[in-house]
Amino acid sequence: MPKPPRLVVIGLDSAAPEMVFDRLAGYLPNLDRLRRTGRWGRLRSCDPPITVPAWMVATTGLDPGQLGCYGFRNRTDRGYGKLFTATALVNQEPRVWDHLQHAGLASILVGIPQTYPPKPVNGCLVADFLTPTIKSPYTWPPELAHEIATLPRVHPYEFDIENFRTNEPERLRADLWRMTRKRFALTRHLAISRPWDFLMMVEIGLDRCQHAFWRDWPENAATPEEACRIDPALATLIDYYRLLDEEIGLLFDTLPQPATVYVVSDHGARAMEGGFALNEWLARRGDLVFLKPPDKPTRLEQAFVDWSKTKAWGDGGYYGRIFLNVAGREPQGVLKLEEAEAFGRKLADDLENLVDPEGRPMGNRVLKPASIYQEVNGTAPPDYLAYFSELRRRSNGMVGLDTLFPAENDTGQDLANHDFDGCWIASGAGIALSDKPEPNLHLIDFTATVLGHFGLDRPPRIQGRDLVRGGA
Repeated sequence: MPKPPRLVVIGLDSAAPEMVFDRLAGYLPNLDRLRRTGRWGRLRSCDPPITVPAWMVATTGLDPGQLGCYGFRNRTDRGYGKLFTATALVNQEPRVWDHLQHAGLASILVGIPQTYPPKPVNGCLVADFLTPTIKSPYTWPPELAHEIATLPRVHPYEFDIENFRTNEPERLRADLWRMTRKRFALTRHLAISRPWDFLMMVEIGLDRCQHAFWRDWPENAATPEEACRIDPALATLIDYYRLLDEEIGLLFDTLPQPATVYVVSDHGARAMEGGFALNEWLARRGDLVFLKPPDKPTRLEQAFVDWSKTKAWGDGGYYGRIFLNVAGREPQGVLKLEEAEAFGRKLADDLENLVDPEGRPMGNRVLKPASIYQEVNGTAPPDYLAYFSELRRRSNGMVGLDTLFPAENDTGQDLANHDFDGCWIASGAGIALSDKPEPNLHLIDFTATVLGHFGLDRPPRIQGRDLVRGGA
């Protein structure tokens, strides 16, 4: 059988479908061309729609419960303190390039979340934004780092934006442009200097840009120019989407033909209205108890919690995680196992029935991991996951607040939360033209789709379907 064409995957972390497909349609020539010549649509993220674990879900074909990874940080044990960052060390599951390696196929991998510290691959790997510094071992093979240091348009390589929650917009803009150009320049260099069958890169800059510069699109703005006249603050966000499109075009000019191209985002973005103080709410109910009540806004880990009387606590972030203090499971658990289920159901119902400060239903959703995942793994998974106001409000983990609806983010300035839908575009060799958006696309389908491109069978435990060739 003829060898399949090379496959190129461009990951744009948090690329929003309403921006790519609607508001900026006609202003992103390279992405527009891919849509005109291929297939595209909204791509439903995982639960939760968070960079970590979303890219892991995409590249393993497993859900967060199977992976035992529920966010950027997870509990180390059943205790009340230590959390660990979900680097590549937490994952023991094969990723899509591992399956390709077993078939003798070579990969180039750049910036894909949860690839630090780097593991051996058949090809080369440059690690992701979780890399501490450029002095850390961040490449496979290790000597690739020395080669990168000789590239004037790339060195010193940058993994992420330092302090992207900032009130220094000009500094942040310069940092974004510089980092992104380096990432694409490195990808182009690797694409022409090494043999490969599969090339995948992820740019984290769009996520950082949207957290800093997202604005609601003016209702009466028909074009980006009109939107910027009404709200000049939108200009940086629009310009960054155009920068990405320009860099994608330069990458296309470099790539050998024929090739198949996928553009993927792990989740979308939406304006953040503020927060909901999950732990403060639990404290006011009497479910979270203090030895000494905080008299000012305080992080939970710095508060004097009376765990012997506490029934539940939460973790903040773009969504909320709720943990029950169960006797025989947590060190000072107080909820008997037989009453924990009923307590949790009542807690979830009360959260879902909350109203906002104006008395309107918030539209909160509380999910139980066992009801949404095929497995629930990990040392201490959350008992519940909570979305506040359909992700218009962030979960604020502080206590000692004078309101349940703080306007400020507990981690710094932030104008966007994540949204449930990202983007999917497939174009190039072997992709049939479609004149309307594809329905029912899911991020977890990505691994099955890549394996299908190379004619490889999907391992039994992997979820998802081949988005291009169909099948269950």
